[in-house]
Amino acid sequence: MNPCGRCTMTEPHRSGCPINLTLELLGDRWSLIVIRDIIFGNRRYFRELLTRSEEGIASNILADRVKRFVENGLLTRTDDPDHRQKALYSLTEPAIQLVPLLAQIGAWGRRYTPATRELSVRAQLLEEGGPKLWAAFMDELRSIHLGAPSKGRSVIATLQSAFERAVGESARSKARK
Repeated sequence: MNPCGRCTMTEPHRSGCPINLTLELLGDRWSLIVIRDIIFGNRRYFRELLTRSEEGIASNILADRVKRFVENGLLTRTDDPDHRQKALYSLTEPAIQLVPLLAQIGAWGRRYTPATRELSVRAQLLEEGGPKLWAAFMDELRSIHLGAPSKGRSVIATLQSAFERAVGESARSKARK
């Protein structure tokens, strides 16, 4: 464990700055994509993360990120009781606490990048819902990944429904052209 007592990052650090340390753990081009796919896509198996990502991550990179997240306490790995060769990955509380960060990154990306409507609709809902929606979403993730009691409506279902509507609207719009 490092002095913060929360993760096991063992390599020497450039500094003790919390932003630097966070970027050392999450700042490469794939880490937040993997976390995003687990949080928003409920992709909890390696194969799902590998084959269902929009960005097409390579298997060796995915294996490295998942291993690093387990070692640093962002994910837990448990053997799937139905299939000996499969592992189920679950978010830990520190990973669930990334929801506000991802919501802010998504909001920034909607404003300053050429994001598509269908892939930004969840970011829009999270931005509009603000901290209250983020808290409900994190509670739902705690229920799914940590076994905490469920506390109400499904934010995941709301976000997925909005995404599916946006995809349908986009397909209808393209068909008319």
